[in-house]
Amino acid sequence: MKFPGARLMVRGVLALIAAAVVAVMTVGCSTIETASKSDTAKAEVGDCISVIESSAVDSATEPVDCSSDTAVYQVAQAYNEKTECAADHTSYEETLGGGTTAFLCLVPNFKEGSCYSENSVTGYKYVDCGSSEVSFRVLKRIDGEADELLCGMESTSFRLIESDPKITFCTTELKS
Repeated sequence: MKFPGARLMVRGVLALIAAAVVAVMTVGCSTIETASKSDTAKAEVGDCISVIESSAVDSATEPVDCSSDTAVYQVAQAYNEKTECAADHTSYEETLGGGTTAFLCLVPNFKEGSCYSENSVTGYKYVDCGSSEVSFRVLKRIDGEADELLCGMESTSFRLIESDPKITFCTTELKS
């Protein structure tokens, strides 16, 4: 005995099952991709990064609260594929199996009164002001403007971020 509309009901059930399979596959692939990223690579715009150990090819980093002294960098832009960052940004790229899993454009997140070491290969690192590694101390931080003329006479140098977010760091060199 055949029931009217049975074929239609079977088709409807099969369509719902197919939609559920597609949804599970999409969420599953996204979850696997996210799981393969480090905590730093999962950082979003506005998050801050601490450099634990720096090297030209394999730095140890971790996300930290932006108010932390060790929060040396802030994420200005985040991408899933290689992108050119502005000249005054620092590039962070994470690869897995030969492919880029995350690409971040970072800006300094220096604090007034804090000291940092600077290396042309490995970038910036927070250091104690009494350390032999210290390169400079931040005397003043001015958010929203990139203008060295805002630094006073006590500043011996400055660092400008002219791309968004605009920041002026008035500094004094401490390298011996």
